[in-house]
Amino acid sequence: MDTQSLILDRLRRSVAAKEEFVRSSLKEIECLAGMIRNTLEAGGKLLVFGNGGSAADAQHLAAEFVNRYLIKRRPLAALALTTDSSALTAIANDFAFEQVFAKQIQALGRQEDLALGISTSGKSANVIKGMEAAREIGMQRAALTGGLQHPGAELGPLCHVVLNVPSDETPHIQETHLFIEHLLCELVERQMFPHT
Repeated sequence: MDTQSLILDRLRRSVAAKEEFVRSSLKEIECLAGMIRNTLEAGGKLLVFGNGGSAADAQHLAAEFVNRYLIKRRPLAALALTTDSSALTAIANDFAFEQVFAKQIQALGRQEDLALGISTSGKSANVIKGMEAAREIGMQRAALTGGLQHPGAELGPLCHVVLNVPSDETPHIQETHLFIEHLLCELVERQMFPHT
């Protein structure tokens, strides 16, 4: 395959993943945006976590809420559990890497908060443990996942809502996750600040 054909093929497949996700998940998108809005309006916070590219997504999403997305408005309470290198390495060293999110949720999470786990496979052990910790506290729980054969895998059953990208191609799942994250930011901003 020549370079231009490769570029066009990847574009087509990326767009197809987004289109299929939106077709199959409109209600779930609206549901999660509503959950985030309700959490923030009630004085709770959004705790977001994942590994690798999903860790970068968690940080990106939290920054959009704390700073702004499209609207100049007050900061909104969101925290990426992927940014405190001292906590992450201490927990991984003293206990296990599988506990790096669970222990932070136990320390920082409250019943009025929302836990959002991001895992392209839905099988990340530390994201699952984090969601189990959130369930024990009684937090609202949601996940961004991917996959055709086992959508959401082990993570899905722990959550109130799952936004699953129906693809087995990690790059297209990740690209769609970023699209979802931007959608969530815009929907929440528009709902919370309709006259801004």
